[in-house]
Amino acid sequence: MEKDNTSSFEGFILVGFSDRPHLELVLFVVVLTFYLLTLLGNMTIILLSALDSRLHTPMYFFLANLSFLDMCFTTGSIPQMLYNLWGPDKTISYLGCAIQLYFVLALGGVECVLLAVMAYDRYAAVCKPLHYTVIMHPRLCGQLASVAWLSGFGNSLIMAPQTLMLPRCGHRRVDHFLCEMPALIGMACVDTMTLETLAFALAIFIILAPLILILISYGYITRAVLRIKSAAGRKKAFNTCSSHLIVVSLFYGTIIYMYLQPANTYSQDQGKFLTLFYTIVTPSVNPLIYTLRNKDVKEAMKKVLGKGGAEV
Repeated sequence: MEKDNTSSFEGFILVGFSDRPHLELVLFVVVLTFYLLTLLGNMTIILLSALDSRLHTPMYFFLANLSFLDMCFTTGSIPQMLYNLWGPDKTISYLGCAIQLYFVLALGGVECVLLAVMAYDRYAAVCKPLHYTVIMHPRLCGQLASVAWLSGFGNSLIMAPQTLMLPRCGHRRVDHFLCEMPALIGMACVDTMTLETLAFALAIFIILAPLILILISYGYITRAVLRIKSAAGRKKAFNTCSSHLIVVSLFYGTIIYMYLQPANTYSQDQGKFLTLFYTIVTPSVNPLIYTLRNKDVKEAMKKVLGKGGAEV
């Protein structure tokens, strides 16, 4: 047992796609490209939200939080992934794995709750337009954002240590390219039913409860939109919410599959590609979705770029 404990602190080997070496170089280029797009796109959203006074609204406050979150999420996982894809060294230290697991779990949980907060903001904007500024006042916005961040990090504070402390009988090979909770639980040489039950219970609060709130919010929004008589009014209301709905669908589709199924039914190959999707694709397309479908963001970008061109 002492030997097992010692070996577990030596670190892990992230197998990733090492059984397909021809794929690793392609993935390196793809992942690096999406990572740079993620940094550029989300930094643009944050800067526009800060520089343009028209974007000093609750919606863009939460969108800036989402962009900052996506930058942190990708930066916490992609550099290690790129390192492992580039060369023969697939190792990660025990501390590095612990930090990566903690932040992946934490920031994933934050995004679940934050998307629910953003849905409530859209509900207030569409269903209570005359009282919107009173309902979504700056103090409430700050409190709702704090709840999202604290709940995500609180959930990870419970699950990450429990996952890392599982006995693995000297096994160090993680059949993944990240220190992901399902992959680490699958390595355990003891019964993990208690931990999986705890994970599922916490997932109800972190994943399912926010999803239910999102669905309820959009149920009310749909009913309010259908009551609008003018086609122009319905289109405006739809455009206000469609970007958020697309982001919710992309994120929740993969998260539910990854974290709400038993570890013994977990397919590693499917898990790897789904993790790639929500780790590199979703954070990079979020700014694109909001930019292409949002008139305010387009105008703010033109205004900022116009000033920059005039100064030059």
